Amino acid sequence: MTDSPEHHRQRSEFIRGLVQQSGGKLPINDRYKQGPPRTIVQYWHDLRELPEDIEECITSWTRWTTSGFTHCLFDERSAKAFIGGSLDARHERAFERCYHPAMQADYFRLCYLFVEGGLYIDADDVCVGAKIGWLFDDGRLKVQPLCYDIASGAMVSASDFLHIDAYNPDWIFYFNNNPLIASQRHPMIERALQRATDLLELADEGALPEIQMTTGPGNLSRSIFEHGTTVGGVERDLVILRDWDSLAVSKWPLSHRGDARNWRLSNQQRFCRNDE
Repeated sequence: MTDSPEHHRQRSEFIRGLVQQSGGKLPINDRYKQGPPRTIVQYWHDLRELPEDIEECITSWTRWTTSGFTHCLFDERSAKAFIGGSLDARHERAFERCYHPAMQADYFRLCYLFVEGGLYIDADDVCVGAKIGWLFDDGRLKVQPLCYDIASGAMVSASDFLHIDAYNPDWIFYFNNNPLIASQRHPMIERALQRATDLLELADEGALPEIQMTTGPGNLSRSIFEHGTTVGGVERDLVILRDWDSLAVSKWPLSHRGDARNWRLSNQQRFCRNDE
């Protein structure tokens, strides 16, 4: 599972090729013609202490229940119960090794989508779109592309990196793990779940693995890259959400972003709850 700079570059170039790809639509693989369940799934680690601003974000998704969608909100306890009941003790132990709520959410979404399929969306995203039904039209994995500029230490806007041949040697292309939409047992979700589980198992006792590469977007991006370069046919398994911001936006500021609940501030640190 070596993650060398050269491997990072190969992965970035592979994803860039997918993101900037033009041409007609490929026929949908028969296995994806049936869409996933019209279920919206979210996670917040402690529903007893759900911040008001997060609750407002979640409400923007629960409103879709009046249009025939199901909304499921999990916390640490119910997520662990789902994993233990739907998968096995191995996956339950891996979830227990997720030391931060963001890491738990990362791992849980892979477990849930592998077992049930549907739409997973982070609890701090606000739905601004007027229609979401098209996301469930087929069972292909739908992901949001991102691009990071190493030199400036900032994200590159989609309008700059999406057009054909847009290139800068300091740009790193990858896929976000939010949102994730897929049919159950999608092979790329399965690969990402397997890899995250392996990494959590292999970590030394008491170690705090890096979140992004273990369970987050880095893990998903690498899994899609490995699927595409070993199995092939990734273009038929995947839909690039090039205009996701027209449907949902991540809300700033939020109360949890300035404390330990923000994974960027707690990466590879032991998470302490407010009551500890």
